[in-house]
Amino acid sequence: QVQLVESWGGSVQPGGSLRLSCAGSGSSLASHAVGWFRQAPGKDREGISCINGSGHSRYYDGSVEGRFTISRDNALDTVYLQVNDLKPEDTAVYFCAPDPVCVDSRIDPRPGYNSWGQGTQVTVSS
Repeated sequence: QVQLVESWGGSVQPGGSLRLSCAGSGSSLASHAVGWFRQAPGKDREGISCINGSGHSRYYDGSVEGRFTISRDNALDTVYLQVNDLKPEDTAVYFCAPDPVCVDSRIDPRPGYNSWGQGTQVTVSS
């Protein structure tokens, strides 16, 4: 079973950028789609982006489309989320998860998935 660890969050000013990483272990990540999710204080976790195993299909929530870019390097078993033009409302803990359900503009975790990691904190403030 693949296990994922998020990293490279940080604190930035509005308009800043970060590249978040999601590293896989336990089995090859190449055969898994991966989704990025985030949870802001006091809010439910929401899906923001996902990518299929080959990297040829990508989906974005409307709140991040045009600012965030998901990519993957299967040789490194890593999925990235480039986050640009950050806004205070992007402040959240960011998580990744394998095999999300990405259909009809929805990005949801796999039903029954409960192996969330620690996530990586992104804080946007001036």
